[in-house]
Amino acid sequence: MNPLTVGILGTGGMADALATRWARAGHRLAIGGRDAAKARRLAGKVGHGARPTGLREAAESSEVVLAALPYGAGAEVARELRDALAGRVLIDCANPVGPGFRLLTGQGPSAAEQLAAAAPGARVVKAFNLCHESVWRLNPPVFDGRPLAVPLCGDDPGALTVTAELVRALGCTPVTAGPLTHAHLLEATAALYITLWVGQNADVQALAPPLPHATG
Repeated sequence: MNPLTVGILGTGGMADALATRWARAGHRLAIGGRDAAKARRLAGKVGHGARPTGLREAAESSEVVLAALPYGAGAEVARELRDALAGRVLIDCANPVGPGFRLLTGQGPSAAEQLAAAAPGARVVKAFNLCHESVWRLNPPVFDGRPLAVPLCGDDPGALTVTAELVRALGCTPVTAGPLTHAHLLEATAALYITLWVGQNADVQALAPPLPHATG
């Protein structure tokens, strides 16, 4: 696998976890933030040649861009950078979950679809939203002998292929979960999981039967 140039929009926990793992796997990282000091600190923490930049430079200089931003902020930034994001693979990992574990998108477009509308030239993929940042720090995320499966939603086959490479770089298994219109299913699943994990301390892995029994 050839190294990818990956721009990170954001300097929070998800940006830190994913950028660190990708940099260690040999990909070239640009850490973009509005706050230059935060971008410098994160790039220094990530190491492996990661460089701090502004948001626009992170987008313009990269083949793949991760929007590691809170719900709402992602679409706002994508709108500002729509020309810089044209043609890029743009990965959305946001969870639009609010107080009471309520899905903030309601019956409207998903967070990923809002990102695509804000930057119509970008090749948007929904991924990495079902796990807390701590899971992405595991090397690799393997549970009961099984690598973690990561569902991907998107319309562009090439963008899905590139995102799948980044999933494998984490030691995980990519699973195509349909077009971008299915992103709302991943976001609703995250809302359900968070409700059960946080609200009831439930083991969500116990919700589904093993594959041989799944379809009767």
